[in-house]
Order: sequence, then structure tokens, then C-alpha cells
Amino acid sequence: MHTFKKIYHFYVDGFRNLSPWARTLWVIILVKLFIMFAVLRLFFFRDTLKNRYATDEERANHVIEELIGQ
Repeated sequence: MHTFKKIYHFYVDGFRNLSPWARTLWVIILVKLFIMFAVLRLFFFRDTLKNRYATDEERANHVIEELIGQ
């Protein structure tokens, strides 16, 4: 447990000592990741299996058929 604490403090101290432009860069990166994984998922990666099939068994059978290629 002591090792994890040292690693945590290493990163916290590193982020505290960042220059202002580096902090701005990290904010841009985090906003971009949020957009990629949260917003785009809502619009482009809809849950089609849940819409097409009513039960988990039907969904599983469809996935198995697609993997096997029958």
C-alpha cells in the first residue's frame, strides 16, 4: 500500500508543478476525450442489439451466428 501512495504523490506533485500552458493542454486533452467517449457514443454508437432483439438470449444467438458466419 505504501508503494501506491508514493506513486499517487509522484503524479500529484507533477501535475501541481506544471506550467500554465501545460495545464491548458491537459484541459484540452480531457475535453477532447470526453467528447470522443461520451458525446459521440450517444449519436454514432447506438445499442442496435437492444433495439432489434427483446431478450438477452436472442442477442446472444445473433452474436454467435455473426461470429461463426452461418
